[in-house]
Amino acid sequence: MQQILNGVFSGSIYALFAIGFTLVFGVLDRLNLAHSAVFTASAFIGIELVVRGDLPIWLAIPAVAVFGAILGIVIERVAFRPLADRNDAHFAGLISSIAVGGMFIALLQARYGPDTQRFPPDTFPATAFEFAGARITLLQIVILGVAFGLMFALAYLVNSTSLGRAMRAVAESPRAARVLGINVDRVTSTTFALSSALGAVAGVLLALNVNTARMDMGFAIELKGLAVIIVGGMGSLRGAMIGGLLLGLTEVFAVQYIGSSWRDVIAFGLLFAILLVRPQGMFGVRRLREV
Repeated sequence: MQQILNGVFSGSIYALFAIGFTLVFGVLDRLNLAHSAVFTASAFIGIELVVRGDLPIWLAIPAVAVFGAILGIVIERVAFRPLADRNDAHFAGLISSIAVGGMFIALLQARYGPDTQRFPPDTFPATAFEFAGARITLLQIVILGVAFGLMFALAYLVNSTSLGRAMRAVAESPRAARVLGINVDRVTSTTFALSSALGAVAGVLLALNVNTARMDMGFAIELKGLAVIIVGGMGSLRGAMIGGLLLGLTEVFAVQYIGSSWRDVIAFGLLFAILLVRPQGMFGVRRLREV
């Protein structure tokens, strides 16, 4: 039971990060590789808001979400919009987002240096509970509640609101959406803002969970996020959620029964096996290629 709970806690953070990834891809058919830089930057900003800004963590998390949303708009305006009319806009935007993400990391290094940053010991109460023989901390419960709350809120927004209908229309055909009177540029900016806000919150939650923020923390989770959205089904929010939880559980059980050095081998091996059986991912749809 303890390992299941640990896997769900870490998997919920993976899922939150991956959902931000897949939101931009599903709506705009763009892969934003600056997403991991937003994840990293937000962890550092969250720590600074608590340490130097003297903000309680329950105020710092929404502030970091706003910060992430602003970064998302900057990424869209700088890395993607100027290249939107190119024939190779998908590939050019991907490369441009890598460059923008590298700039963000360079600015972080200039601001914070190479040292690891940590939250103060009293940032969150060290309350713990016993459940079915497993130990659960109040922090883990809050992380789980925030992660799942944001995931279900995003699912409701996409499926049941006017903004969500506009997103789905843009995902189907930006040209047709313009004809219908939808402001495609506004929907695009909003999508990037929501995506980066989710990535920002995931960064703070991970930093809280392990009480560590490092410059390279985004690189490992970026690879895992890509794996999750491919296995879950490109563009599928439900697939990203379930794929993140599956990855978290697989990692925890691999460490428990095989060894920590085999964690990534087992986790990515399982994801690869799923793709062999179902190439479009768990919740993806096969696309017909017209020739």
